[in-house]
Amino acid sequence: MTRWAPPPGWLFCPADRPERYRKALERADIVVLDLEDAVAPERKADARRAVTDLVNEGVYDSERTVLRIHGSGSPDHDADLQLVRETSIARVMLAKAERTDDLEPLGDLEVIALIETPLGVDNCSSIADAECVTGLMWGADDLVAGLGGTSSRFPDGRYRDVARYARSRVLVAANARSLIAIDAVYMDIPDVDGLRAECLDAVAVGFDATVAIHPTQVDVIREAYAPSAEQVRWARDLLAATNDGRGVTTFEGRMVDGPVYAQARRILARTGGDSSDRTPAPVGARSSFGGK
Repeated sequence: MTRWAPPPGWLFCPADRPERYRKALERADIVVLDLEDAVAPERKADARRAVTDLVNEGVYDSERTVLRIHGSGSPDHDADLQLVRETSIARVMLAKAERTDDLEPLGDLEVIALIETPLGVDNCSSIADAECVTGLMWGADDLVAGLGGTSSRFPDGRYRDVARYARSRVLVAANARSLIAIDAVYMDIPDVDGLRAECLDAVAVGFDATVAIHPTQVDVIREAYAPSAEQVRWARDLLAATNDGRGVTTFEGRMVDGPVYAQARRILARTGGDSSDRTPAPVGARSSFGGK
């Protein structure tokens, strides 16, 4: 099976604000409807009722929504799972995923495992091996808090080394298993240039998407993930000139071989064209939102 190529513009939306969910669907490619951090403790029950209403009213878009549920160590986890079962929601994001045991009760679901604690980072490869996991996302601020630190970034906005380490671990673990790799949120909403630079870096190293925390960030993310006209020209010309990428040769003064052909196909896949342009998943790899 081939790997799912998700649109890059994801957006968090608090589950206790159903009117925002409708607007989020208009703005984003994928909405992460959040029962966890975006909802105050005294409104958790209200948030679950709101999700139930969205499902019963036919508003909940199951193809474009991921429900973020509390981690297994939270007192709200069981209530979230009950909601998932009662509404037949099939796609969830598990906050603070830390152990493969956390995933056993979710075995019949499609799960984005959110790696955002020290133990989660330490165990991210085994978490990625769980059959129900279709993608990995990472988070910096909960991680640093769990380490006893105070900041995931330097004053100029660059990640500190421990955050870069976690980001790399999650990216490698996801792509080694042909899972979706999702980059962390960018908290400084007015800093459009910083968000764009971080998304361009995410694309360059192999992330599939970035999750926005504000609707104004979505278009910036989409623009950054979209290949430039020059990149598309180069990729198309290269594959055309080399019989769809066969053998070692030179093109426009540069030696090209298998890895360079793969990069060209990746660029064309990001234009929204034929998904076959994307490197096939290894034998036995799992598909994601389309089923296993």
